[in-house]
Amino acid sequence: MFQSLRYRWSTLSQGQKIFVGVLAALVVMGLLVTLGQGSPLLNPARLLAVAAILLLALPVHEFAHAFMAVQLGDPTPRRQGRYTLNPLRHIDPIGALLILLVGFGWAKPVQWNPRNIDVDPRLGSILVSLAGPLSNLALAVASLLLWRWLGASGFIASLLLFFAQINVLLFVFNLLPIPPLDGSHVLFALLPDDARQVQIFLMQYGMLILFAVILFAPALIRTPTNAILRSLLALVGG
Repeated sequence: MFQSLRYRWSTLSQGQKIFVGVLAALVVMGLLVTLGQGSPLLNPARLLAVAAILLLALPVHEFAHAFMAVQLGDPTPRRQGRYTLNPLRHIDPIGALLILLVGFGWAKPVQWNPRNIDVDPRLGSILVSLAGPLSNLALAVASLLLWRWLGASGFIASLLLFFAQINVLLFVFNLLPIPPLDGSHVLFALLPDDARQVQIFLMQYGMLILFAVILFAPALIRTPTNAILRSLLALVGG
């Protein structure tokens, strides 16, 4: 295992190594603050919702990517064992820990080959990329509908509302047009051919930009999340 970690570390770019190092420091700081101050992050309903995100929402998100790619004609996700809802095939430790600490993170990305699909590669990239975030939005709606239908209160209500909130956070977060998030693939598919330099820049510095957004501009994620959540609550009559 140690050799595998060393190999993976050696394959990272300098920017990615900086990102991982700073992120690890932030995670440690966040855990110390959380454990030391009795943070709301330790709310039992929220912890159970996070568990549901890791065991259900993230596998559904990645399976949605795999399902769309397979339906478009590419067998790659099936061959790599990603055409499944088994959470062990999808979980990324750092992304999972971020979900616990800040409410949004990531799983291991599903690989697919645009050369194998039966539609225009640009359209295919958009469809495969959007499938994941839209699955999170669908799960949020389902959670709110269940909350409304049960007339839930107390612990169950908190659990369902936390689950919906985190799914909306994942929907918004993954649509950011920053590599390696899904929104970047949508952006690259829409960019004209003469904007290649924009794609190269974002691919090179995407992780650092993403880190800067998480640390210094979380409102770019929280503000649309709150707006969408309020709209969904109004839609279900909450």
